Amino acid sequence: MYGNKRSIHVFSFGFTFAYLIFFRTTEYFGIPYPPSHTNLIQMILTLKLVGLAFEVHDTAMAEKVRDSSDDSPQIEVEASRVAPPSLLDIFHYSFCYIGVLTGPYFKYRMYWDMFNSPFAELAPCTKATLERIMPVPLWAGAFLLSSYVFPLKYALSDEFYTERSMLYRLWYLYPSFFNFRMRMYIGMRLSECVFTMSGLGAYPAVTEPKPGQGPSTEFFTLGRIAASPELAQKEQYSFAAIYNIDAWGSDFQPTIRSSMKAWNMTIQHWLAVNVYKRFPVKSYRMPVTFVVSSLWHGVYAGYYLCLCSVPFYLPAEDMFYKAFRNNTLPPGVNYVWAFFRYWWKMLHFSYWSMAFSLLRIDACLRYWSSIYFLPNILTVVMYVIGLTILKPSRLPTPPK
Repeated sequence: MYGNKRSIHVFSFGFTFAYLIFFRTTEYFGIPYPPSHTNLIQMILTLKLVGLAFEVHDTAMAEKVRDSSDDSPQIEVEASRVAPPSLLDIFHYSFCYIGVLTGPYFKYRMYWDMFNSPFAELAPCTKATLERIMPVPLWAGAFLLSSYVFPLKYALSDEFYTERSMLYRLWYLYPSFFNFRMRMYIGMRLSECVFTMSGLGAYPAVTEPKPGQGPSTEFFTLGRIAASPELAQKEQYSFAAIYNIDAWGSDFQPTIRSSMKAWNMTIQHWLAVNVYKRFPVKSYRMPVTFVVSSLWHGVYAGYYLCLCSVPFYLPAEDMFYKAFRNNTLPPGVNYVWAFFRYWWKMLHFSYWSMAFSLLRIDACLRYWSSIYFLPNILTVVMYVIGLTILKPSRLPTPPK
């Protein structure tokens, strides 16, 4: 943090991701591959160190803008402004036991606020934890039962491809994706409970904290509350800044675009703020963001087949969404359309998640080819119908 504040974020991004790639390919350099849990730590460290560099950079740029003009409005970065941390501060933030293995990602400012504001002590930590942990036993039971009946390893067996029909292999996507979702829901919720019990990420509800971002409004009010124990005791508190998963929204939102917003929300915020919004070429922002996400997840081909498929699908989905979101179909037909839309969404999610789970390119392509790449073909059909029949140029602007 002693470098040039104008470029420190670029240097940190390049060096940290380069090291992450090296860390995962040590066998090619004659170095034994590290234990699996160290990969999880390295993933979180990558987000923290790069995110901290961006926080320091943004603070320096905001101060420069404020000092250069007496008439400039107060910058809304006040709630995330950070003083350049010392080497010891960086070490403590990086290896803080809270979320060090599983996340969710939290900014350095959130870590600083836990020790330098009264929010963590006054927030209803136990109540918030009980609310978040309540569905976990149900998910755990469903996962144990479903994964026993429909194990992922069955999709790697020769029997699966020689004695099962194509329709069965296609159907197997759904219980496999169900197992994947339950496992991720359990892990993310339990990780959030570590945060809620410690008080990290607690902010007055009036500031409308958002996942990964922290307070999004009422910054001056936030400062007054933090400086006044009397005001702080009267506030209602929210842990939304560290909530990483909205299981209901992820499962039941009508489109892939809307469902994605409820999944891994703090990581999505990191990608949106540090990659998507800063990439200079707007037309390449989405694919570059998904490539960075794939790179962060690992070097296996399955991550890239999964995550890098999404940008090719979303424009086709947008065309259909715009065409039918204000439809006047009869109620019965509309229910059929809603069911079809949900099935369509879950088919693609399940198809991509299978690659995410199988990881190796030979296993992924073997499975995808066994169902004749049907979701890919359906995506092409969506483009053909959208560009020829729906005619998107005549339709409203797509949702953001």
